[in-house]
Amino acid sequence: MQKLFLIFLSIFMITLLQAKLIDYDIKPDWLKKNNYMGLTILDSKELEFDTYKNIKFREISALAFKNNILYGLNDKSKLFKFHLDIQKDKIVGLELEDVIKLKDKKDKKLIKINRDSEGMFIVGKKLIISFEKNPRVEIYSFDGKKIRAIPINKSLRDISDYVAPNKALESLAYNKKYHLVTAPELPLKGEKYHTLYSKKKQWKFKVNGSITALEFIDKNRILVLQRDFNYFTRRRETILSIVNLSKCKKKICKEKIVAIFKSSDGWHLDNFEGLTRISKNKFLMISDDNESLFQKTLLVLFKINNL
Repeated sequence: MQKLFLIFLSIFMITLLQAKLIDYDIKPDWLKKNNYMGLTILDSKELEFDTYKNIKFREISALAFKNNILYGLNDKSKLFKFHLDIQKDKIVGLELEDVIKLKDKKDKKLIKINRDSEGMFIVGKKLIISFEKNPRVEIYSFDGKKIRAIPINKSLRDISDYVAPNKALESLAYNKKYHLVTAPELPLKGEKYHTLYSKKKQWKFKVNGSITALEFIDKNRILVLQRDFNYFTRRRETILSIVNLSKCKKKICKEKIVAIFKSSDGWHLDNFEGLTRISKNKFLMISDDNESLFQKTLLVLFKINNL
């Protein structure tokens, strides 16, 4: 009897850890095809999870992907580990394997001022994470323990130089040529262009919204996710563009708009903040629901055409 109970309990727990994938078409009614501007929307889902270990799956602000494992990071320094199943360009499974709380070098949970985690990527067997209200970039192990800090551009170190405490290091990316590249959500005080920063260099481009995610797509080009989100007016805009760091004139870089989605045009959007590359030209982006009953966690799979 006890054995049967344990089997039932195991099946029950596995069921709890499976995401409920709800078909959710972000496209407006007038767009009959999946191709739009420079991309193809392959699939989109609304995600729902039951509470796990008293932790709710909410406010996801960053994604990172490796070996069919999708990591989601929320802005309270909780790391969600998923097994992702994509078949024939459709999201068919998302199983939550674990929830990990980021900790400091002494294996203690981060104090409140240090918990505002926003950007993430994977290098080798380590997670690189950016933080906002106390702007910094740090290296973590996959079990959530801090290894060390990474020096950032001196222009980014003082929170008083940002337009607001919650408009700091929302995103970051990495490749072997440029190493760590990050950006404030909005230009620093006195700046009129968005600026990407490595430790010693800067690249500027036009502001189309707030920068919420970055992802290198080759040696010189970086995919930028910008959003314009207003909680009160319900205005939602999502902009995807490619900035070529090797093509800059008078310190302004060449930018190519891949797609612009506007709720005013009928797109069914939310607060998109996370982005990760899963193959050569395919990406996932996710929305932060701000822990609001009126918002959704949306996961969108798309392909950039002619990349």
